[in-house]
Amino acid sequence: MRILSWNINGIRTLPQYHPWNTLKTGDAILDELKADIICFQEMKTTRLSLPRTLAVPSTYDSFFSFPTNKTGYSGVGTYTGTLTARPLKAEEGLTGLPRNGGGDERISQVYPRADDLAPSFFPDEEGNTPSDLGVLDTEGRCLTLDFGLFVLINTYCPNETSDARLPYKMNYHLLLQSRVEQLIREGREVIVLGDLNVCVGFLDHCDGHLESVREGFWEHPARAWAKGLFGEGGVLVDVVRMFWPDRKAMYTCWNTRISARESNYGTRVDYILVTRGLLPWIKAADIEPSVKGSDHCPIWVDLREEVELGGRVERLRDVMFCNGVEDGCVGREPPRLAARYWEEYSGRQTLLSTFFGKGGSAGGNKDVASPFSKVDAGKTKCDVGDMEVSVGELSNTLAPTPPNPNTDREREPTQPPPSAPSTPPQPPPSSIPPTFSSPAPSPAPVPTSQQPPTTHPRAPSLAQYPHEPKKRKQPDEPSSSKSKKKKAGQKPKQTKLSTFFVQPSTSSTGSSSGPNQTQPSKDEEQEQLEADYKLALELSASQQDLLSQAHPTPAPKQNTNQAQAWSHLLSPLQPPLCFIHKEPTKELTVTKPGPNKGKNFFICSRPVGPGYDRGRGERLREEVNHLFRCGFFRWGSEVRRDALREGAGAGARG
Repeated sequence: MRILSWNINGIRTLPQYHPWNTLKTGDAILDELKADIICFQEMKTTRLSLPRTLAVPSTYDSFFSFPTNKTGYSGVGTYTGTLTARPLKAEEGLTGLPRNGGGDERISQVYPRADDLAPSFFPDEEGNTPSDLGVLDTEGRCLTLDFGLFVLINTYCPNETSDARLPYKMNYHLLLQSRVEQLIREGREVIVLGDLNVCVGFLDHCDGHLESVREGFWEHPARAWAKGLFGEGGVLVDVVRMFWPDRKAMYTCWNTRISARESNYGTRVDYILVTRGLLPWIKAADIEPSVKGSDHCPIWVDLREEVELGGRVERLRDVMFCNGVEDGCVGREPPRLAARYWEEYSGRQTLLSTFFGKGGSAGGNKDVASPFSKVDAGKTKCDVGDMEVSVGELSNTLAPTPPNPNTDREREPTQPPPSAPSTPPQPPPSSIPPTFSSPAPSPAPVPTSQQPPTTHPRAPSLAQYPHEPKKRKQPDEPSSSKSKKKKAGQKPKQTKLSTFFVQPSTSSTGSSSGPNQTQPSKDEEQEQLEADYKLALELSASQQDLLSQAHPTPAPKQNTNQAQAWSHLLSPLQPPLCFIHKEPTKELTVTKPGPNKGKNFFICSRPVGPGYDRGRGERLREEVNHLFRCGFFRWGSEVRRDALREGAGAGARG
């Protein structure tokens, strides 16, 4: 059995790397890791934004802990194989939060108390210590699962981003240690794994060979805590270092902002720690630095399938209460903390997508039966409580009554007006839409002299824009010459864009060509346009030749000050050479919020490495290794200013 841990630094950034970008489902991603228990840290997502394929994969039970007061921050997740490693119990956090349930769902008999930890807690800037341990469990940093043989704690410890954050970090470490010690007192074996955000040895630090780093290394409170918990003589054992005691550069985290992974300039902050009673079960442990997808790499530990203890052979499946189909994982349901029991996946809450899918099954849960099931004759039924209601009956009950075209349509006059001798018969109401009248019949062809004007060959034709059908004039409506004149004299309310591209009509109204003059065809008009265009080109060329003969262009002056200044101003900024290696530097842009955000700067193009120059304030000159990045730094504005000065000086000398 393999247990794997990986800080993925955001579940949504994983598909940006190979081979994860070729895998389309959560099961495929988890299968690619080839582990029975998979622990993720720093998922940076929420319950609502977590993709379903990763929330409830078909062949894994999933457990999550999200922060309660922040979004897109922290978060841990644990996936366990449904056939190989289904846990007995599961809790969120380290303090036994009430939302974990009570009774059978609780793993420990006793949980840490604030009164017991208060003397060792670190005070904040105001001198206060946590009076409620629940505040240390609000950032979604831990999942605790009981597998029978051992209790697995998947944790993401706080990072020390500032001095104000150090008390919270240390208090969380102390809470974690208290929970582990309590489990050991209860006779349980424990595995603690994840990103502890602390480096515990010189071999685990990229600059551990430098005297300036070694001096005061253990004075940091987090390192002192780690040394007491899983250092020499501690209650936990670092199994990866146990298998590789003298291995150098065994790092699990790199600063991707300075491209430190290419030169393996990193630290080891991810661990798998076990109690000493589990050491006979440990078969192997290692890191996977070649696996990309985060600024961390995965780490794993393999457990033996069988061990001999006290003269008898113990099987891992037996001691984990997971004996396969007979009485193990398949016949036992996962703990209530599993994501499959969430309302949106357990069938207790209907998803919005089910109302838009075919047959009401789109977006439904594959593992849980959909509340809509198809029946014969194309009908659909819905279970509402204890009643079985037809969807057709339900829609008839809830849907509004459709409008009646016979009553809602405009009423026709019951009696004809005096000018109309009789009322013609009307078509049946079912053939006329309730809001539109029938379209008017096609008009008779007009004479040639009254045809519509010919449009420009490159202008869109008016026939391409369909108009709303005109309302047919009823024969019983009165007509008079006065109303016709009024309508003819009215201006359109809004001019259409297509009217600006139509050539003026050459019909009888206001035309000098006469009423019987026909319009030229499109081919003739196109030929005329091409001939005019060729003539314009010939005239333009001949005029340009005459102007060039009368006023010849003088030869440009060479090496003028103005030309030199403009060439330096408009030319791309050339990167300067670094002082040590005399190599072209690389240009970067400040992305950190502040007064310098958006500014460009140049630094040495070589990668960082052990002993690279971090500046005189951070590194001794005798410890600098010039095989790696030197301390060159210049703002882009300074480089451009120097380039303009050099260009002006070269122009003056010329």
